[in-house]
Amino acid sequence: MSPATETGTAIVESEEHKALRAAVAALGRRYGRDYLARVAREGGHPDELWADAAKLGYLGVNLPVEYGGGGGGIAELSIVLEELGAAGCPLLMMVVSPAICGTVIARFGTEGQKRAWLPGLADGSRTMAFGITEPDAGSNSHRITTTARRDGEEWVLSGRKVFISGVDIADATLIVGRTEDARTGRLKPCLFIVPRDAPGFSRSVIDMELQAAEKQFELVLDEVRLPADALVGDEDAGLLQLFAGLNPERIMTAAFALGMGRHALAKAVDYARTRQVWKEPIGAHQAIAHPLAAAHIDLELARLMMQKAAHLYDAGDDMGAGEAANMAKYAAAEACVKAVDQSVHTLGGNGLTREYGLGSLITASRVARIAPVSREMILNFVSHQTLGLPKSY
Repeated sequence: MSPATETGTAIVESEEHKALRAAVAALGRRYGRDYLARVAREGGHPDELWADAAKLGYLGVNLPVEYGGGGGGIAELSIVLEELGAAGCPLLMMVVSPAICGTVIARFGTEGQKRAWLPGLADGSRTMAFGITEPDAGSNSHRITTTARRDGEEWVLSGRKVFISGVDIADATLIVGRTEDARTGRLKPCLFIVPRDAPGFSRSVIDMELQAAEKQFELVLDEVRLPADALVGDEDAGLLQLFAGLNPERIMTAAFALGMGRHALAKAVDYARTRQVWKEPIGAHQAIAHPLAAAHIDLELARLMMQKAAHLYDAGDDMGAGEAANMAKYAAAEACVKAVDQSVHTLGGNGLTREYGLGSLITASRVARIAPVSREMILNFVSHQTLGLPKSY
């Protein structure tokens, strides 16, 4: 077990976690930024890295042992994503497939759903996308218009989703819809597994400025018929189940941002250590050294909050994890943007060349500020839930 505070939150990583970091970092170095950039330019997917990570047990490290996983938690999975990101080759689908979908199915799925999906998600042979965001609702689950109605023994889904990652390679998408509560008539969120080839389920790629291996899609569900067992978990516990997936998503987004920030900072530090314009390397000058040191501090602080959030989630404290996961995502996104900006600035013109691979991170680093929830909505959450301030909406 890790050294811990009185509240049980790990503050120093265990030897097992350190070993996991080292092993994943070694895998990441075999691929690196050049590999991921080439895959993105060619319009492909990082299949080789995905397969190697799966073979080593990294993709399913958070899933139950009895279904082929590693028996760990989000703490371990976040280490995997962070270290791949630090090597320059993060796997975005890790946020979606094992973290969100795998966690929700492991916690709330039927035995049949667990047997059907978890082994494949763990060994990388199957992937699942996650669909919540809508054109008019964003990620506001209370405004989602995708609806599901019963028709005999079947469910019928209709609606639209946008900015859904990796639908082209996913075997299915975990769709957040809303069903009518028979007692109140109000709509409540529920989660459904929608196979990729389901009739009425169509997708179109969104033309993004950001060049990435994982494409973004708009989805249309036109009277998609699903069997009764497509519903995940209890129809009356949809909101609980939804946030059981959203908290890992925020933690993993923090890991994604931390890895990216570390990758950029490492490039800048190496450059500042060797780049010589006058007598000493530029890293000897405080105007260069201090901002890089401050960026490193911010990344380290954000990681502490991410570790706290992961620990609370893995310990079953959903309420505490919700607050910490939002804070971790916010802190990591801000630290990432700052690290990338300072790293590009340190390299000057070289920071915008393809040779150094930092310029593209200017756009990529914004993702963690925007998705899966904006920093402003996180500030709303903290001001309302933590500080008890009134809502303006």
